[in-house]
Amino acid sequence: MSTATMATQAAEKGGFIAALDQSGGSTPGALKLYGIPESAYSSEDEMFALMHEMRVRIMTAKPFSGDKVIGAILFEKTMDGTVNGTPTPTYLWETKGVIPFVKIDKGLEAEADGVQMMKPMPGLDELLARAAKLGVYGTKERSVIRLASESGIKAIVAQQFEIGAQVAKHGLVPILEPEVLIKSPDKKAAEQILHDAVKAELEKLPAEARIMLKVTIPEVPDLYDDIAADPRMVRVVALSGGYPLDEACARLKQNHRMIASFSRALISDLKKDMPDAEYEATLGKVIDEIYDASVNKV
Repeated sequence: MSTATMATQAAEKGGFIAALDQSGGSTPGALKLYGIPESAYSSEDEMFALMHEMRVRIMTAKPFSGDKVIGAILFEKTMDGTVNGTPTPTYLWETKGVIPFVKIDKGLEAEADGVQMMKPMPGLDELLARAAKLGVYGTKERSVIRLASESGIKAIVAQQFEIGAQVAKHGLVPILEPEVLIKSPDKKAAEQILHDAVKAELEKLPAEARIMLKVTIPEVPDLYDDIAADPRMVRVVALSGGYPLDEACARLKQNHRMIASFSRALISDLKKDMPDAEYEATLGKVIDEIYDASVNKV
């Protein structure tokens, strides 16, 4: 796998990053939406096997390719699994031209000071070494901001950059994801505090550092443009955050240096019982819409 080619694609290619990284907590809901009830499995292993089948169907679908999907964020079990007998990261890059990333966080702490920090990540170095060996390009870690708490948000950002530095030591590019909830009672103020905290930490990094940022689509269009223009910032990407697809895309179009990294908005129209032709047509339509919002701005 050519890391240099991946780096160029990550920084420059038009398109978006698919988020296929539902974890244990969100998997039952994602399966239910797909048409698989909780009664269909009786153990965590069975649940994750069904989830892997769902993801494989997405990854092997004809519309899912590097033409419009420049990268995909994987759950750890998906990274360690196979697609048609090939290790998932290898399949994505060599067959589909899609850059593999892996979600590394272990979930969230209880809310304190208006935010939810990431839980400790025992074994992170082992996971990062394994990811690098499998040809993964980068990682993603998520924490959550509910209130416009300056101290809470600064703590979130400090933790994100600290883990990002650990990731970079393994030659991987971290996607930092401090998500401001779309139902935050003061989303606009929280986003401004987040912007300022990220910018301050970014400016401390050496010139050769390479990181990415995944954020909620901001209330103020182009809020993160100056951060996206920093040479150390490979890309700023947007999560859909619970916005319906049409609203997420309309908001994204107003942000000129931001591309999508959608999860719920990408997969919510896909159903298990769809015939292959209908499934691929549905996925293709969604991919086209997210791609358009990522590359064609207003």
